[in-house]
Amino acid sequence: MNKLKILFFCLPLFLTSTQIFAGFSSDLIPQAKQTITMFQKNDRTIASFFQKSAGYAVFSNVGKGGLGIGGMNGDGVVFERGNPVGYTELTAVTIGFQAGGQAFREIVFFQSKKDLDNFKNGNIKFSAQVSAVAATAGAAAKTNFQNGLAVFTMAKGGLMYEASVGGQKFSFEPLKKK
Repeated sequence: MNKLKILFFCLPLFLTSTQIFAGFSSDLIPQAKQTITMFQKNDRTIASFFQKSAGYAVFSNVGKGGLGIGGMNGDGVVFERGNPVGYTELTAVTIGFQAGGQAFREIVFFQSKKDLDNFKNGNIKFSAQVSAVAATAGAAAKTNFQNGLAVFTMAKGGLMYEASVGGQKFSFEPLKKK
């Protein structure tokens, strides 16, 4: 039984730390642009968020899994005025009733330059009160910014049942100038 407890404790730590040592992939920007296109095809009303936002973070692949204790991890690209300005990593550890795993895409829109700068400086962490909107046809037309943020997700696959408490945390690394 002790080995099982160790596994449940270590699994989320492993899931959230695997990218720390790997660095960011050069494929992230093309993947992010492809994800943007997918969101726009799925919900044409989301175009207004791309136009009116100071910036946005695009996560093309977020993995989430757990059994009692879970973890979440994904790498992304931060855009400002439509141009990539840096990389970001999303991590979370969740505790609560949950079982399974899933993969999804996520876009976080920043209403103002101040909101975007807060994100870049590591001053944004999602709490249980932040909700994401599933990117379905017309969903963006019914969505408003909450505390300077709007979050949209699109399922990729997997099956997970959860009622958990946990927050997404983000890191930011500016693009290196050539």
